[in-house]
Amino acid sequence: MANKLISEIPLPKSIANVFSARNISTAKDALSLTEFELMELLDVGLTEVRSALSQISEIVAPPYQTALSLMEQRFQNEHLGGHFPTGLKGLDAALCGGIPFGVLTELVGPAGIGKTQFCLKLSLLASMPTNYGGLDGRVIYIDVESKFSSRRLLEIGLRSFPEIFQMKEMAQEMAGRILVLRPTSLAEFTQSLEQIKVSLLQNQVKMLVIDSMAALVSGSLAEFSRIPVVVTNQVRSRNHDDASRYSFQVQSRDGAIEIPMQYDSHLVAALGIQWAHAVTTSLVLEAKSGERFIKVAKSPISPPLAFPFHITSSGISLLSDDGKEVMGPEINAIHCQVTGTCVAMAKNVGHNEIVNFGMEGLH
Repeated sequence: MANKLISEIPLPKSIANVFSARNISTAKDALSLTEFELMELLDVGLTEVRSALSQISEIVAPPYQTALSLMEQRFQNEHLGGHFPTGLKGLDAALCGGIPFGVLTELVGPAGIGKTQFCLKLSLLASMPTNYGGLDGRVIYIDVESKFSSRRLLEIGLRSFPEIFQMKEMAQEMAGRILVLRPTSLAEFTQSLEQIKVSLLQNQVKMLVIDSMAALVSGSLAEFSRIPVVVTNQVRSRNHDDASRYSFQVQSRDGAIEIPMQYDSHLVAALGIQWAHAVTTSLVLEAKSGERFIKVAKSPISPPLAFPFHITSSGISLLSDDGKEVMGPEINAIHCQVTGTCVAMAKNVGHNEIVNFGMEGLH
């Protein structure tokens, strides 16, 4: 609106002609000058200048919106700005409905903690009919590490929705909506981006999953497609630079920098601080003191909460819907105390079975 032409603004003809004669052609040109500069340039009085600036500002300034009007718009355009329920009641409540549309949601955690299990459950839910809480659409699942298992997907479906998945035709239809792509390199993935964008528009794709993002980086698809985009991020060992970068630092009275609280975890997200700024919501999955937790480490709408969970034949389930608030740097710490049983379970899930393969399934 700043580039709106002065000739299109209903100013008094005498003032509009003066603006034109002095080559002040847009609202930006006029509003970039002070009142006294305009008085001198236009050779008019202060009253005329203020009146003209008031009219120009009123025309080009964006209208205000109340909190109520924004909330009403959200409900009217739920498919563009809503949330997709994960089925984990406490987590959905903390995130005001679930995984947000149109932005990146990150799952961070060590191997075997349950990131892929979470992604499989979300993919299944997105393919489900709306009357079962799904999005009734297709899912593009980018399987970078060959961890996708159609057998495990169907097991989760059978345990969670037996009335649907006990019928062979329905089970095949739901599984057939999940399109799996296995790029072997970042270059191959980059070459496929345009085709993926076309598929997002043409194939009723309602969710994009990238497992894992430590190998592939792309944040633009979320805003482009306006669908939930879920990515997983691996972990790596913390080094000295990470400790000084992420710790909360305070300055003592003598000017020295003190670190009042140290992390007791040696792990950090693999993609680092720059990637952390690119995601809107970050969920950390960790294991500590014999329990697994999902932590809402970053969210524009939720406080920092931790929920205990376990993995069953029906996927991830919360042990409690009441999240515990986590204070200080502990919310970003990543603990890894996965038992041998958990690791064995992760390894035994079939990683070599997929529903569809390659981009041919996206046409």
